[in-house]
Amino acid sequence: MQRSRREAATSNQRSAASLLHAAVLASCALVGIHSAHAQQAATSPEQPIVTLHEHVEEVVLYCTVTGAGGTPVADLRREDFSILEDRKSVPLAYFSHDDVPISLALLLDGSGSMKAKRAAVATAALDLIRASNPEDESSVTNFADSAYRDQALTTDVTALQHALEQNKSVSGGTALYDTVISSADDLAGHAHHSRQVMVVITDGHDNASAADLAATIGRIQRGNGPEIYTIGLLYDTPSSDAGRAKKELRALAEQTGGMSFFPASLADVDRVALEVAKDIRSQYTLAFHPMVTGTDDQYHRITVRAKKTGEAGLQVRTRAGFVRAPSREQGSEDKR
Repeated sequence: MQRSRREAATSNQRSAASLLHAAVLASCALVGIHSAHAQQAATSPEQPIVTLHEHVEEVVLYCTVTGAGGTPVADLRREDFSILEDRKSVPLAYFSHDDVPISLALLLDGSGSMKAKRAAVATAALDLIRASNPEDESSVTNFADSAYRDQALTTDVTALQHALEQNKSVSGGTALYDTVISSADDLAGHAHHSRQVMVVITDGHDNASAADLAATIGRIQRGNGPEIYTIGLLYDTPSSDAGRAKKELRALAEQTGGMSFFPASLADVDRVALEVAKDIRSQYTLAFHPMVTGTDDQYHRITVRAKKTGEAGLQVRTRAGFVRAPSREQGSEDKR
């Protein structure tokens, strides 16, 4: 990789109306916030929290619903959903099952241990892009002990294919956390879609970042950052290292509302990539008006339930709650 292509992470403020459809993530799904002034606050990994500001109009939830065996349920109606805020029912203000375009950041481990895996990873990443919404924009970032953005956000599949086919690998460590943070900053400053997703493919744990896991999760939460899907190619990694890597990758995914996958072999990575694309495109969008007004600085729990005649035990994955707090920053323009 050439150093001339290295991009320093830049921290850009989100514009106010750009957060109008901002995606905010939960245990395993994504939540956005409609507001004039919105910002996230970090919390413990056990309770991801979204901070809403005084002029909040709506909380928007991106929800994945599954039935028996984890099968996605795609035919629910508005009346099949109910929302509780702090265990109290709130009216559903908006419902949609449209396929919403996203801004996608692909983060590919380029360390030496990935050299033999990169061709299959590149093919899987390209198949993920092709299986996604045609209006999605994507970027490609390779990382080892440093991150290199080989393709900025674009809808040009040919340019993305070229970036992926470079099949680069370098020696050095794995600065996963620093790369996640810098990529979140890039999405915050350059994404054209308010719903943002990150897909990380790696075969090891972080061993070269300045940031740690807690700081990385906190940055995503504070910055109203992307949903993170992680794919750990750990089938040939020593058990002690694999255990640590699984813990880290699961935490990144679960605490930002994404999912983690651990293919049993390299042959499975393409199937997993297509599963990620399917999951992203199968979510429902719900919205409600918070009951609490003002700035109480308290955590408010969100529960979403779904029902379907003849099918019991539906599971809804969405973010756990939010906090209302005074707005400290003003935004400027809307992102479309």
